[in-house]
Amino acid sequence: MSSVPNTGSASSYDWLNAASGEATDRMNDLGMSDFIRMMVAELENQDPMNPMSNTEMLSQISQMRSITSSEKLSSTVEALAMGQSLATASTMIGKTVTGVDTLGNTVTGKVDKVVIEDGSAKLYVGSSIIRTENITSIGNTDSKPSPEPTDDTDEA
Repeated sequence: MSSVPNTGSASSYDWLNAASGEATDRMNDLGMSDFIRMMVAELENQDPMNPMSNTEMLSQISQMRSITSSEKLSSTVEALAMGQSLATASTMIGKTVTGVDTLGNTVTGKVDKVVIEDGSAKLYVGSSIIRTENITSIGNTDSKPSPEPTDDTDEA
């Protein structure tokens, strides 16, 4: 008599979830060449008595083009965001900033240079490094006092 494994155990559910997670990760890594290979394999192995219709084939080609367009758009947006981040951060060179550095210390000082590392703009303030998202205030280095407001109203 054969025995059936206990399917209600947590370990079998964990195994199932892990396996489906791995499959999902592998599907995310597929590129255009993978889809073309799958389509060619599908065409080579189709039933000659019931071949794929033109509509189905055009639909698959359309989906492949859509995926390619999405990939190109995504990389373009990433490049644009990186350029915008660098442009914004570079305007802070010479300005006085306050923020939290990479060691968790609050730092105030003049920005000496800007570097892009790991996809993020980092400001060098003396020997400290502050990520742009950790800046709490920005000011001019020239600390000229603001002129006193004048009262331009005419008293009659």
